[in-house]
Parts: sequence; structure tokens; C-alpha cells
Amino acid sequence: MTPFDAPQLEGDLVRLEPLDRRHAAGLAAAAEEDRSPYAFTWVPSASEVDDYIGQQLERRDAGLLGPYAQIDRATGAPVGATALWDPRRLPDRGLYAIEIGFTWLAASAQGTGLNAEAKLLLLTHAFTALGVDRVDLKTDARNARSRAAIAATGARFEGVLRNWSRSWAQGEDGRLRDSAMYSVVRDEWPATEAALRERVARRRARPE
Repeated sequence: MTPFDAPQLEGDLVRLEPLDRRHAAGLAAAAEEDRSPYAFTWVPSASEVDDYIGQQLERRDAGLLGPYAQIDRATGAPVGATALWDPRRLPDRGLYAIEIGFTWLAASAQGTGLNAEAKLLLLTHAFTALGVDRVDLKTDARNARSRAAIAATGARFEGVLRNWSRSWAQGEDGRLRDSAMYSVVRDEWPATEAALRERVARRRARPE
């Protein structure tokens, strides 16, 4: 199995479907709900969604990433996207690390438990089906909301990588950003998995 042969990943709150053109209308609506949470994250506008999907599918076909649409199981509607990407290999052992990234959610889906369960599904797939020893997660170091969400998964903060990648912040075209790096490694996964499952279970049990 390659990192991007992943099947649909099914949770109780969210379903991760391999990204497809059929998700365009739902993602366009999700992206336009409220764009204020996206100050440090590039999220396509409604008019950009078709091109965005096309670019993600090109990256998939080039072996660079495996994109998913996040589907709210309560409504059946797309509420965002995420991906596995940057697979890293060694000649003597094959795939040993991968990253979870390209993640965004509609404003109404944030804080609902969907993000936690999506991370649980992707981490489980990475450690069990793909057999990796490490999963990376990173974000703009200034993005307090994103950093809190990553830390809540149980991923360990490893430090800030200065001028690590391009900035997606508004008005910062051509500039570089500092990236806050987090990871989960294989030895930590059992405890991280148990904590994430408990967190998702609490969200499922919460009355509407």
C-alpha cells in the first residue's frame, strides 16, 4: 500500500472521503461560512474551489499527497479538507514518517469534535496501515487557534522552525513564516490514541 491508496476513513462524527470533484459545491459553501478564522491559513474561496481540487488531485497523482474531504456525518455535507502528505522513506526500511496537513474546517464545524476524530482516523491509518514511526503536524507559529487544536490531539510540541515555509497570512505574499512543529511517534501512539478516543467519545455523548 502506498500512503495515498487510503480508503475512505469512517468515524462517528466525521467521514474522510478521498477528495473528488463531486465535493466542490459543498466545500465552496463551507469555505464561505465565515472566513475570519483563516487569518494564517490559506483556504480557497468559493470561486477558487474548482482549481483547488484540481491542484490537490495533481499533487495526488504526482505522489505528493493524499487529499480528503471532511464530511459531517450528521448532515452528509462537506465541511472542510485535510490530507496526508510529505511521505519520507529510508532505503533500508521504506516509509517511516508522514505529515497531516492542508487542513481546514468550516467555521460551524470548528469546536465540534470533528477535527479531533479526523486526526484520530488519520493517525490510526498512519500508524497501523502504513506502519510509520512518526507523524508530523505543523502550523504558523502565530496561529494560536491551530496550535491549541494540534496540542489537544496529544501531539508533542518540538519547537519553532524559523523561516520554514511561505506565509499564508493575509498581506504577506512572498514572505516566509515561522512554523510550530508537533509530532506523534510510535512509542507515544497508544497513549495518544486512548486520549483521543476518550475525547471523541465525550463529544459524541454531549447532548445536542
